[in-house]
Amino acid sequence: MLPSRYFVELTQPEIADQLKKNPLVILPAGSVEQHGPHLPTGTDIFAANVIAHAVAERMDGLVLPGGPLGVTPLHMPFEGTITLTAETFMRMVTETAASTAQHGAKYLLILNWHELNIPPLGVAAETLHRDFGMTVLTVQACFVAEELFGKECNGLTHGGEIETLAVMAHRPELVHLERIDNSSDHAHGKKMDGLRRTRSYQPVLTDVRSIAPTGWYGSPQHATMEKSARMLQVVADSIAKEAKEVFRQLDILQGGTAELKNSKRIQ
Repeated sequence: MLPSRYFVELTQPEIADQLKKNPLVILPAGSVEQHGPHLPTGTDIFAANVIAHAVAERMDGLVLPGGPLGVTPLHMPFEGTITLTAETFMRMVTETAASTAQHGAKYLLILNWHELNIPPLGVAAETLHRDFGMTVLTVQACFVAEELFGKECNGLTHGGEIETLAVMAHRPELVHLERIDNSSDHAHGKKMDGLRRTRSYQPVLTDVRSIAPTGWYGSPQHATMEKSARMLQVVADSIAKEAKEVFRQLDILQGGTAELKNSKRIQ
């Protein structure tokens, strides 16, 4: 029984044995950016990490040290934001996962909680598959959470309830509901997010203040520890179930190995 699913908390023999048992690694991806007065700048990577660990428990995998930095020039007008270029981010993702491929990892699940990471992650995933032979699946965990809890939590909003619940599940002491102040207009924020979240049209926005003048919008005051635990469980269950099925189908299509097909971890 592994003492942890986090790669950096394990010893070399533990990692070697686990990769032989099940060559699945999970790479969380997030960002460091402002999230208003009530959430930490590491909200996205905290969300990705805690969901990745829960998925790893369900799929018998290891969680790689992902991030914390991502591609987030949109938020640079606010202090607390650190952005990488897309090229640097792609290299970080590619070289991290490629190192594990050298040690026997064959399956890679990239678990992302930051929208602006999506294009470079697509390029990195393609590279890891074609150049390093990994079977790769990228999951946009923030959108999975929106699909499952959007109606209950008034949508996926920057600094809103869904993101607050995600941080509560990992580092509840970093959530400051008592500091909630000056949410930007929800109707305008929802309209602008709708503009950039379509499959057919993807505009480039210069400044997050065009979405939310204060940098955030939503209703985080409704977040509770009970709802946080429930969201983590439901989202992790959903991702683990769907990911295992996708990997199974990829094995059939691409003639991959059978470790995940034989896994009994998902209930």
